[in-house]
Amino acid sequence: MVLCCCCTSTSRVVTQFFLFLYCKCLWRGLKFVVRKITGRCELQRICYNNKPGARRTLKIESSLRYSKNELCQSALSVHPDCVEKTVDNIMTLKKINPDTNPQLSISLQASLFQIVGYRGLVAEVEKLRREPYDCENLKHEEMLMKLWKALRPDSPLTGRISKQWCEIGFQGNDPKTDFRGMGLLGLHNLLYFAEHDKATALQVLQDSLQPKQSKMSKAEWEQKNFDKAIGYSFAIVGINITDLAYSLLVSGALKTHLYNVAPEMPNLIHFQQTFCYLMQEFHRFWIEEDPCDIMEFNRVRSKFHRRVLRQLKNPDMALCPHFAASDLHLVNL
Repeated sequence: MVLCCCCTSTSRVVTQFFLFLYCKCLWRGLKFVVRKITGRCELQRICYNNKPGARRTLKIESSLRYSKNELCQSALSVHPDCVEKTVDNIMTLKKINPDTNPQLSISLQASLFQIVGYRGLVAEVEKLRREPYDCENLKHEEMLMKLWKALRPDSPLTGRISKQWCEIGFQGNDPKTDFRGMGLLGLHNLLYFAEHDKATALQVLQDSLQPKQSKMSKAEWEQKNFDKAIGYSFAIVGINITDLAYSLLVSGALKTHLYNVAPEMPNLIHFQQTFCYLMQEFHRFWIEEDPCDIMEFNRVRSKFHRRVLRQLKNPDMALCPHFAASDLHLVNL
C-alpha cells in the first residue's frame, strides 16, 4: 500500500512537470506568434493596451520577472538612478525605435519607477520595524512625547513612567514595552495619524474608550458593559493595524493600491496614509461587528484583513485615506 502511494505521488510530480513544460513552451510560442501578427512585443502591447496604474505596472512587472533575458529580469532590482538607462537598454534589446515609440519609453519608466520604489519602501519599512524603541534615544522620546501631546493636549503628563499612558491605549506604565513587535514603525504610524488627521484620531480614541450607544437602550448598554467589553486599547490596536499594513506591504498585496495612488515612486508617506485609512476603516468595522468582548479581537481583525485583501484583488482599486493629509479618496478607477 505504501509502494502504491509512492507511485501515485511520483506520477503526480511527473505529470505536473510535463504540464509546466508544456504551458511554458506554449506560452512562449504564443507570444512569438502574437508578436509576428501585431508587430509589437509583449511590453509594447501592455503599455498600449492598459492605462497607467496597477493594471499596467503589475503586467509589466510580471513580464520582466518571467522573461528569459537577464537584462529584463534585473530591471526589477535596479537603482532608481539607473531606471532611464535600463529602459533604453530594454528598448534596444527589443529592437524598438524610441523615435517612433516615444510614449513607450515614458510608460516603461513610470512603471519601473513604481516597481523599484515599492521595493525601496519595503526595505525602509522593514528597517523601521527592526529598530527597537530606545528610551535613551532623545529622538525616540521626543516622538513619544509628541504622541501624548497630540492625543491628550489638555492633560500634562505627570511623568515618563505613568499610568496615564493607559488613557491613550498602552498596556502599562511604560509604552516602550508595547513597541516590541513593530519597533519604531508602530510609533511612526501612530504619531502620523495623531498629527496629520488629529480630529479623526481624537474621535477614534474617544470612541475606543466608550463606543456610541447606537440603537441600544441604557439598560442594554449597562448590561453589555461597553466601556469594558466593546472598547479597545487605541495604541495597542494601532500597533496591531501597523502589523496588518506591514503584512499587506511585504506580501505584495498593497501593490494594487500603491501603484494606483503613487504616479512615481511609492514612499513612506503613502504607507502611513494607508495606515490611517486602515485605522479608520477598522474602527468602523469593529463597531459594525458588535463583538461580545475584547477576546473577539483576533476574529474581527482576521475578517477585516480578508475584506481588505478582497478589495486589493481588483487591479483598479485604490484604498485611499479619508483625511486632510491626502487629496485622495476611496476610488474605483
